[in-house]
Amino acid sequence: MNPDRPTSSSAATHHGPAEAMQSLLRSAFLALFVVTFIVQPVVIPSESMEPTLLVGDFLLVNRIALAPDAPWRPLLAAAEPARRQIVTFRSSQHPGQYLIKRIVAIPGDRLRIVADQVWINGQQLREPWLAPQSVGSAAALADFPTQTYTDPRVDLAWWRSMQTLVHDGQLTIPPGDYFVLGDNRTHSLDSRYWGFVRRDQIVASPVLIYFSLRRPSSPELAVTQPSDDRLGHEATLPERIRHAVRWSRLLRIVH
Repeated sequence: MNPDRPTSSSAATHHGPAEAMQSLLRSAFLALFVVTFIVQPVVIPSESMEPTLLVGDFLLVNRIALAPDAPWRPLLAAAEPARRQIVTFRSSQHPGQYLIKRIVAIPGDRLRIVADQVWINGQQLREPWLAPQSVGSAAALADFPTQTYTDPRVDLAWWRSMQTLVHDGQLTIPPGDYFVLGDNRTHSLDSRYWGFVRRDQIVASPVLIYFSLRRPSSPELAVTQPSDDRLGHEATLPERIRHAVRWSRLLRIVH
């Protein structure tokens, strides 16, 4: 045996508790860096993006590609948001709140909505993601833009400023602004109600549904049980988990 060659027992001493803790801390730091600067988990709270995103979907969003003010921006050029792309952005109406919608019109586009069908530059936008109940709805803003102020949820200042951008029944999107809509058009408060999303408000885009829990889209859809004192057989924990999780949506790519 070569006396200068360390034995397995002596080599093992170099991987003791201290080294294991250092390895754990490095892994934790890397995970924290990834979650803080690269991807971030979020959960969908409303039905405005159904059927693409359901209430209870947990998403990983990419914070690199679109964030214009990211700390790594000098090293990596930002991509420009694209038509049809789902994005998360800072709300201009509620500071500190983030929203998620789909871009349907980019700077320079001429937009018109007829019976919830989007027309861009004179051509109908193909929308395979659109919720079926959105087509031909009786919603106040199923046709847009209009000169009639009919819905109290519409921001009046936006409605007035919008009129200056409408020509021949089409809304022209200004430079640096984006027009966003929910896929569930009749249940979405979006650019029709409060205006454009500025480029500097857009921070990320969703990439993956990593988990999904069954939750009612709205309180009236929740199933309520009357008070009942009769004894019964409670479902086992595995059964409750099996029925609560939308297994078919796990690890689904968002597009």
